[in-house]
Amino acid sequence: MSGRASPVPEANHGAASGAGAGKRAVRAVPAWRRPLRPYLLIVPALLLTGGILYPFGLGLYYTVFDFAASKPQPDLVGIENYRRIFTQSSFWDSARVTVAYAIGAAAVETVLGVAVALLLHRASFVGRVLEKILILPLMIAPVIAAIMWKLMLQPSVGVINHLLKPFGLGGVQWTDTPTGALLSSITVDVWVYTPFVAILALAGLRSLPASPFEAAAVDGAGWWFTFRRLTLPMLWPYVLVAVIFRFMDSLKVFDIIYALTEGGPGDSTMVLQIRAYLEAIRFQRYSFGISYMVVLWAVVYLVTMVLVRYLGRIQNRAAEVPG
Repeated sequence: MSGRASPVPEANHGAASGAGAGKRAVRAVPAWRRPLRPYLLIVPALLLTGGILYPFGLGLYYTVFDFAASKPQPDLVGIENYRRIFTQSSFWDSARVTVAYAIGAAAVETVLGVAVALLLHRASFVGRVLEKILILPLMIAPVIAAIMWKLMLQPSVGVINHLLKPFGLGGVQWTDTPTGALLSSITVDVWVYTPFVAILALAGLRSLPASPFEAAAVDGAGWWFTFRRLTLPMLWPYVLVAVIFRFMDSLKVFDIIYALTEGGPGDSTMVLQIRAYLEAIRFQRYSFGISYMVVLWAVVYLVTMVLVRYLGRIQNRAAEVPG
């Protein structure tokens, strides 16, 4: 019996009275509390899930009524709000603008972000300094960045036209034409969020194994061959994560476009978020505005699921490649 291990409470007591004296001994969990542990641990997750699902479910509930400031006694209308949305040409115009904005912004940010990461990947003093400067746009609220760019893009007093004046381009109406307003909005988005893609791609580059690149250098492979056959395939999971985040955020854009153009001129930059805001807040058609948001949520959810599944297949394929 003397060779058996001591029970846990005795071991703790020995530690407290010996070398660990002065430290509090760990109390053994009472036997009646052990079966409750899994349920106690899951309580925070249940509270968080309830906190997310309750407002969402309440929003869905409101969409089957016709809540509005002009109608204090709402009626049950079922799917009428959704039917109105899908039969309005303005919805499809906003959907087209939203998709064009998201694709344009995510594509440009991905290409520029990867290019910047490749430039900064080489360890140098200039690269380290540029890394510090690169994160500055991420420290500015998007709405502030949009207001700043709105001032710079002013046709008469903006600094952009002032710089272009020597080249005969000093009178450009940047946000007064449909195409110019959309491109200007995408430009602001690119300025704010390209550093995010660059930082993510740079972290991916620094995590790649060195041996394949050393073997390629010994074999005399050129830069383009190394980038196309080694760097890009191994970096692709990181790039795809950046694409998922940026495409998802761009589909939900509101602050940049509203601060820069307020959805105009006309409806040229009227994305779904701004239309939902106008319906729910300015026109006070609450149920109709929430229905817009539910439709946008469904679109973002489906697109994100497709991209996440694609990312999972790429990661599984990479894991199957022998190291």
